[in-house]
Amino acid sequence: MRALRIASAVELVTLAVLLANLATVHLRPLSSLVGPLHGCAYLWVVIAVHRTGGSTPARVRALVPGIGGLLAMRRLPRP
Repeated sequence: MRALRIASAVELVTLAVLLANLATVHLRPLSSLVGPLHGCAYLWVVIAVHRTGGSTPARVRALVPGIGGLLAMRRLPRP
């Protein structure tokens, strides 16, 4: 559960960085660095929710990019 919490925070922060970069100066090196990190965090969230045995609504919410991990954590049972 801790790994899911960290991954969902990383996913949200990297999405914010990517969107801010796109809206302002659009630095390619920043996009090249943060983009794959965001993708890995997104995949980590989806896999972690699936492995925790979450319900179907939690699994569907995990697929939402950016805030899916935070939404899915609300649907998972507390340890």
